[in-house]
Amino acid sequence: MARLTALAGGVAAALILVSLPVAAHEHPSGITDLVTPAVVRVEAVSHVEITLLDHIGEIKHVERSYDIPFGSGTGTVVNPDGTIVGLRRFAVNDNDVAIYAANKVFAEHHKVKLPVDYKKHKLSDDQLNRHLQACYPPKSDTATCIINVTTDLTAFPNVSPPSADGFKVKCIKAGPTPDSPAVLVPVTPVAGGVGMPTAPLADKVPEQEGSPTSIAGLLGRPGPNVQHTVQIAHLSKGGAAGEGGRPFADPEKKVDEPVKLGALADKGMAGAPVIGDKDGHVIGLLVGGGKEGKMIGVREITGILSQAKVSPRRGAIDTAFEAALTRYHTKYYTEAAPGFQRVLELYPGNVVAAGLLKTSLAKRGGPEDQGTKRAATAPARSTPLWPFIVAAAILFLAAGGGAYLLWRRRTPDLSTQLPQPLTAGPPLDDGANQTVVVRRSQSFQAVPQQQQVMTAPDPAIKYCTSCGMRLGAAHRFCGYCGHPIET
Repeated sequence: MARLTALAGGVAAALILVSLPVAAHEHPSGITDLVTPAVVRVEAVSHVEITLLDHIGEIKHVERSYDIPFGSGTGTVVNPDGTIVGLRRFAVNDNDVAIYAANKVFAEHHKVKLPVDYKKHKLSDDQLNRHLQACYPPKSDTATCIINVTTDLTAFPNVSPPSADGFKVKCIKAGPTPDSPAVLVPVTPVAGGVGMPTAPLADKVPEQEGSPTSIAGLLGRPGPNVQHTVQIAHLSKGGAAGEGGRPFADPEKKVDEPVKLGALADKGMAGAPVIGDKDGHVIGLLVGGGKEGKMIGVREITGILSQAKVSPRRGAIDTAFEAALTRYHTKYYTEAAPGFQRVLELYPGNVVAAGLLKTSLAKRGGPEDQGTKRAATAPARSTPLWPFIVAAAILFLAAGGGAYLLWRRRTPDLSTQLPQPLTAGPPLDDGANQTVVVRRSQSFQAVPQQQQVMTAPDPAIKYCTSCGMRLGAAHRFCGYCGHPIET
């Protein structure tokens, strides 16, 4: 009864310990580690080359080129070949940069006060104004400006040491609005046989109100002073696809999450992956800005990837990283360290793997290392020696018994042999009984018989004259044949 009570108490304590994290609503440590190696910083620049044909005074060709940054944010690599999902706002410039360049070149060359923006303006001088209007797009036969616009997109991976130049990407598909998802692919193939780390995509967005999430992104180009940022948020109700996204709301109302996340979006977190608290997969992207941060769901992400004919998949780096990460978060630091070293061999710049390797090496063999504890307790759990001793004794006895039985079978039983009669001798006298002589079986060689020496008979010994039987001293008749003895 006491054992049953103790067992019930142990089960109850285990259930209480399991339920404590749920009741406390704590976010598990390291839930974002699957995604943070795959975040990148995306910077977009419109490159404009403009030639102003000045015919007002002396004919001149005024050539200028301008780099106009128009967007930046966080993207997520979803394929080892470097394919990135982000937002249209930092992939496609919806403003007409040709107008911007026309205003700028006119203000610089003709020394007039002209706002340098994306709007068409008019000048008080009719001649200059006519030339200015002819410089604005669209291009015509009488245009006074020749303009060529290209878009330059650069992705900076989350690596250490940081990449100074990043790698060039281009937009192959984008949604209709600035906060729609966009697909970016490398202009040239990513160097390396195994490609880049990727982030896993979830199947769907959690429906429950207040579902905890984490948002991971970059507020600038990765470097010693700029590392990926992780913020905790909670999903609110509403926000169907195509209706501006799903809002955020703190269920405990301690933090104004829409304002907090909107400010982060303006600082460079726009497009950052929203990570589900259940398994660490991407459930959406951060959109919005100002005082309203929202999320577009994973279905919109997979939809744009499907339109671009791109399949998200995981690579060899991710397989090795997940295996090491599992050992690390279960506190098997001795086993996790070689796994992270393998990840760094495949992708030397993996900043997350490098940090976790440093921690694993520091805790390897320490009191927290579960691998060390298991090795220390292994002898106590080993099988006792006595079963092996008993088994050996049984085998020994069985072998001895078998040998004895085999010996018994091979050794003949002398006592069971039937006696064999001797060869028949000379016939006995009439009236005499035949005597059966039994030959004794001997296991040794017969000793040769000695030659008998004939000696003279003793005169005191008498024999029957009829049958030859030996007679006693007082016999008057033969005891065998009854013949009278002569005195």
